[in-house]
Amino acid sequence: MVQGRTARRTALTLVSALLTLLIAPGLLAQGLVAIPAYEARVIDLTGTLTANEQSALESKLAEFEARKGSQIAVLMLPTTQPEDIAQFGIRLADAWKPGRKQVDDGAILIVAKDDRRMRIEVGYGLEGALPDAIAKRIIDQTVTPLFKQNDYYGGIDAGLDRMMRVVDGEPLPPPDPSWDGSSSILELLPFLFLRC
Repeated sequence: MVQGRTARRTALTLVSALLTLLIAPGLLAQGLVAIPAYEARVIDLTGTLTANEQSALESKLAEFEARKGSQIAVLMLPTTQPEDIAQFGIRLADAWKPGRKQVDDGAILIVAKDDRRMRIEVGYGLEGALPDAIAKRIIDQTVTPLFKQNDYYGGIDAGLDRMMRVVDGEPLPPPDPSWDGSSSILELLPFLFLRC
């Protein structure tokens, strides 16, 4: 009888632990900041940048992409909490996948305004040109001083200029004028079959 109760208790504990493992990630994920749709090169969820400022940054990044092939994006949001900006940056890069697929030459300047945190998330293809040390220097020496003067547009603009100059020094494949950044239906077929 005692062995039966012990076995039942052990089974219930295992089932409870299994349910916790299955449910807990979903509960944690519900509290995370949602990743916005990647609909523009510059996304400001704080309302800090004017329409003209966003348009100017967008044009600058589009010209750079057409010339170099590499893709740089900006996301300005209030906070990444409860996640650290580095963890959020990894989720963002996984969702957005900036840059060319085979080259992985994208970068994202992330500004968490209320947290007073910034990060440059870089694809593998740019890690040689834009390693963490250089990204930190761009943030500390170029972007932050202007942000401290409440010049958010100036800080982002100057930071992008520095990022583009660094990436310009990296030998990358030339831009493909036929590439529009969207996946073809043929690339999606394996995933469509797996979902059925």
